Amino acid sequence: MGIYLNPGDTSFQGSLRSKIYVDKSGLIAKTNDVICTEQKYVCVSRPRRFGKSMAANMLAAYYDTAEDTSELFDNLFIQNCPSYQKHKNKYDVIKINMQEFLSATHDIDEMLAILQKRVIKELKLKYPDYVDNEYLVFVMQDIFMHTNHPFVI
Repeated sequence: MGIYLNPGDTSFQGSLRSKIYVDKSGLIAKTNDVICTEQKYVCVSRPRRFGKSMAANMLAAYYDTAEDTSELFDNLFIQNCPSYQKHKNKYDVIKINMQEFLSATHDIDEMLAILQKRVIKELKLKYPDYVDNEYLVFVMQDIFMHTNHPFVI
């Protein structure tokens, strides 16, 4: 379990324990419908304070391989969907909080360099045989080429 690569379910567990949690796991079913299609690029766009982080944490917990998250999702709407088991805990997830990187620098090029360096560092821990590049896109392509294991970002 890393900070960016397969961040686990800790953040989503906090949401589930909240008194005001509303089950939005239907978003997982919608995402599962497009995950291996030409429509796989999904943007969750909402106003401030409308649950984007919670949705990202839920998707990360569901898809990432860090641990079996059945106990988190077995009582939610998604468990009744046909695609529930097919995609659960099957992908390497890269979850990035862009604000974290934007606040660390005032220059977009520097921000992207820091972001790439941090994510590549975690990828190298999991895939040491395939990380020999300083460009994140090429590192991810090399990992996929050798493992055929897709990423959810």
